[in-house]
Amino acid sequence: MSKRSGIPGLSFSLRRALGISAAQARLSRKIGIPLSRSGRQRKVGRELGCGVLLAAIGAGAALLRILAG
Repeated sequence: MSKRSGIPGLSFSLRRALGISAAQARLSRKIGIPLSRSGRQRKVGRELGCGVLLAAIGAGAALLRILAG
């Protein structure tokens, strides 16, 4: 592990000080698409989660119909 210099518990972010992070968050909420990679992956996973389950159930039902008919 690397040793960190400075005062423990004290950090400074130029992006937050200039308001870039807040502007990015506002834009992201306004357009409805997260701007971070992990946020986009979470959104896609959340939206596809239910769809994958429904597709599997539909495929299973179609297979049963084929086998029964």
